[in-house]
Amino acid sequence: MRLLNSVLDLFLRSNCPLCDRPLQGDELCLACQRRLNDCQQPKSVQQWQGTPPLFAWGIYQGDLKRAIAALKYENQPQLARPLGYRMGETWQQSPGLPKSLVVVPIPMHPEKQRQRGFNQAECLARYFCHLTGFSLAPKGLKRVKNTQALYGLTPQQRQQTLQRAIALGESFQRRPPRHPVLLFDDIYTTGSTTREAIALLQQHQIPVAGVATLAKTQGPSRSRSTP
Repeated sequence: MRLLNSVLDLFLRSNCPLCDRPLQGDELCLACQRRLNDCQQPKSVQQWQGTPPLFAWGIYQGDLKRAIAALKYENQPQLARPLGYRMGETWQQSPGLPKSLVVVPIPMHPEKQRQRGFNQAECLARYFCHLTGFSLAPKGLKRVKNTQALYGLTPQQRQQTLQRAIALGESFQRRPPRHPVLLFDDIYTTGSTTREAIALLQQHQIPVAGVATLAKTQGPSRSRSTP
């Protein structure tokens, strides 16, 4: 029986989605976890800078870039747990950040979400909120325009593409949030999408505390997803 269980374990054991090594219970192997941690930004530059304030856990490169690609394009939603928890842990350890917030993931158009099966920003936000205790409003905003990819567009083209692409969601239509909103996404590049969302929320007198993102690009982005 022990031999049979060992053989079953060998065949049923999942592998690391980034390097294909056998796993021992976690979503990532220890080597990939270490390389992922190397992508974390120094605390002196990752927190609450700019207008609007931006919290970016890591730099969009290396294993963090690979993990985001696996999450989004290789049907690996389980990666949202270690990534979202990393964001939550760092937020909790960072002094001076807001304590009472409503987290609103940047929405996907329903057609795109049906194709992918999930919204990666919402998946990450759920684990982030599980650790921080913040309220999650997954339907605070909705995408009403199925926009083309923003990569390669000029700032003017981005603005035109995103115009009226986002609307107030069902939950905020029924009742505005009691606390300021923290917009949440996986990658921050030029900020075009978040600025559109902020403008919409401000039109409805909903205060926005800032933006939280898993990764921030450095310089021109080659990402397939451009928030």
